[in-house]
Amino acid sequence: MTEHIPHDDHPDLVRLADAGEVVAYFGYGSLVNRHTLRTKFLGIRRAKVAGWRRFWLPRDPNVEMALLSVHPDAQEAIDGVVVYDRAEHLPSVDEREAGYARRIVDLDHLGIENAPVGGVPIYIYQAQKGAETAADRQSAILQSYLDAVMQGFRLLYGEVGLRRFVDRTEGFETRVLRDRRKPRYPRPVKLDAGEADLFDRLVLARGARFVDVA
Repeated sequence: MTEHIPHDDHPDLVRLADAGEVVAYFGYGSLVNRHTLRTKFLGIRRAKVAGWRRFWLPRDPNVEMALLSVHPDAQEAIDGVVVYDRAEHLPSVDEREAGYARRIVDLDHLGIENAPVGGVPIYIYQAQKGAETAADRQSAILQSYLDAVMQGFRLLYGEVGLRRFVDRTEGFETRVLRDRRKPRYPRPVKLDAGEADLFDRLVLARGARFVDVA
């Protein structure tokens, strides 16, 4: 069952937006899971953006871990969330998304569920130019990171939306590093009963190969 997002917006959200003190960003990976957010955000909504495709890539040529990114694709659209945050928090979000460039979202391509305010800039984070190579045999997805992403999609979009995330994301045909017991991802989440088995079955069906931590 899809979880209802409580609209527990900060009481000053509208006032701060009117004062130009609010920004928003579209999350399509770990940002979808509110348990990974570290800033005291002002509001969050389910959303869909057209014109982008999600895929796995190595974060850096010298680092083997694969992370999610997006690239333009006029035929595709991706589910996610829009997080409304204080403008002063944006440098912290940029730091979290190190290695990614912050792009402006075309509002004509964005659909937000019950948007609480308008007129605020909305960003999406894309891999820096030169880093956009698909995940390959030398890269691996951290299972602890993948757990956070997949739990977020299951809670917000249900099992149908979770399966859509797995099916429509390129590059799952790579290694998944089993670090669930000792997470390497800095913002790990606690899985609900049955989630671990469900997540593993879905990614195995997409061609992922589990490998143990060395």
